[in-house]
Amino acid sequence: MIMADKFDSYREALVVEKRTLWNNLPDIPDEHKKLLTSVFHQHPEKCQHLEYIRVPTGFCRQLTITTEDLLWGESLLK
Repeated sequence: MIMADKFDSYREALVVEKRTLWNNLPDIPDEHKKLLTSVFHQHPEKCQHLEYIRVPTGFCRQLTITTEDLLWGESLLK
């Protein structure tokens, strides 16, 4: 069940699982994806598409990375 589409500090405190979806983006090397994934999950409030999915023990934070997110993440890595 999807609970929200914006940053929610209450649900953030209950996040027990994290997922990252890389839909329709250019091929990115796996090592670079790992680094970007870390950046995105450190700042989930900055991502364009954020969902909280209810799981038995809390919430799963699912980020669907957009082109805008990718540009933002790349700027932090420079």
